[in-house]
Amino acid sequence: MSSTVTNPDPEAATGKRFSRAWLLRFLVAAASGFTLYLSFAPRPLWWLAPLAFTGFALVVHGRRFRGAFGYAFVFGMAFFLPLLTWLLDFLGPDFGPWPWLGLAMALSVYLGFGGAFATVVWRLPLGPLWAALVIIALETPRAWFPFGGFPWGRVAFSQPEGAFVSLASIGGAPLVGLAVVLTGFGLAALCLRLKGADPRRTLVAASALTLVPVVAGLAVWPTVGTEAQDGELTVATVQGNAPDIGLALEGRRDELRGNHLAESARLLEKLKAGNTKVDLLIWPETAMAMRTGDAGVDQMVRDYGTQAIIGALVRLPDGSAQNSALVWDPVTGPGQRYAKQQLVPFGEYVPAREVAKLVTPFVDSVANMTPGDGANAALSVAGTKVGVFICYETAFDYPARESVAEGAELLVVPTNNAWYGPGEMSYQQLAMSRLRAVEHGRSVIVSATSGVSAIVAPDGSITASTSLFTADSLVGRVPLRQQTTLSDLLGVTTEYGLLALAIAGVTGGYVLRFRTRRASAAKATREAAG
Repeated sequence: MSSTVTNPDPEAATGKRFSRAWLLRFLVAAASGFTLYLSFAPRPLWWLAPLAFTGFALVVHGRRFRGAFGYAFVFGMAFFLPLLTWLLDFLGPDFGPWPWLGLAMALSVYLGFGGAFATVVWRLPLGPLWAALVIIALETPRAWFPFGGFPWGRVAFSQPEGAFVSLASIGGAPLVGLAVVLTGFGLAALCLRLKGADPRRTLVAASALTLVPVVAGLAVWPTVGTEAQDGELTVATVQGNAPDIGLALEGRRDELRGNHLAESARLLEKLKAGNTKVDLLIWPETAMAMRTGDAGVDQMVRDYGTQAIIGALVRLPDGSAQNSALVWDPVTGPGQRYAKQQLVPFGEYVPAREVAKLVTPFVDSVANMTPGDGANAALSVAGTKVGVFICYETAFDYPARESVAEGAELLVVPTNNAWYGPGEMSYQQLAMSRLRAVEHGRSVIVSATSGVSAIVAPDGSITASTSLFTADSLVGRVPLRQQTTLSDLLGVTTEYGLLALAIAGVTGGYVLRFRTRRASAAKATREAAG
């Protein structure tokens, strides 16, 4: 008998190994992105965020620009798609899944470029630090584009508690995000060094890059102040509740108003029974609609005998509307007013309306609101200054910063989260408000139509909160604070400084790559000639 021996095809074996490696990297990228999503509220799993970026770095390390972009884009889609599922409740079936998918893709492009440029700077000294700078720096243009910016899902918003959030008092959300990503990238560098895949990096350097952000965050915690500096206020916030009908809530203003009047009456009875008086009453975002006044709300405020901040949709003389927070006095009625500056795309205005009509005719029912000009960011009420930023503005750095710059000793966030259904949006937004509390050293009152309302201490801890889609109210005593944090003093300097460093790092990375290639080419020429 004779036997035939078949020689393996080396090209086929190489192709199979490449296929397995590609699939493995794809799966790790997707799993890492989903891990980052799991680190966000309502789950208290803040420590998962650095591990997510460890996986991110391991996947893109050593890849070419295009490959790194692709894997980082997969990471982004696995993160943003589950994070933003509440958009489906918000927009409803008229829009379909396309805005949700389109927005997730647009935001993932930023992470795609982050992964691609991270490979460029990784070869620099302290490469993981430069790579972390790139990731966080790309969150800055994400607050500009698309549709006026969408900073939802910034890395720092996964950290309302834990080791890193104290850094918000030093450098705001950008510094917190940098610490998280650097810890993850440092851990990746440590893994690569132990594996022998990154021999230039020493174990000491990789370990330091992993541990320094954690140690810094823990070291800053004792400096986060919570004590009263200008007395205290007893504050009440009313959650009247609303039907879970998404954007259709726009036509139910009378029902919202009635719900909040009813819950205010119930709260007042409880206060009288307990012989308690509040210094400030708060209603959430657009809890009523108003053109010139409102006798029912006026009577309610007089019954309380105290000033209130009332969230209202105010009609201007030209017929347009402004999403506003008004100071309502029991004697003189409505007075000073703050109008929302950062409007919600497709909810409070429609960008590129003619293009949007090609997707759905529903946009015709959405009238463009008039944005505010930033005046009265700190309202004079209850004998102090109260900073107000409304709902969506919590995701942006500037509204709270402007409030504190105008002397706010307490921060209030009126919000109408009933638009977004029973999903995770309300908890994600509350996490942002907790970060703002630490960033500015102020108590924050989150006043929601349907939840989650909360009283947040200056250290970001929640002292009281409500459930979703229930009529409820909260009463608490909060400290008034005047001290400004280093984050307040630095303002946008931190964000733009990190952006400038990232640009410098990418430039340096390309210069190093060019010199390395030129040196290699010169060496090859000499060897060929010799």
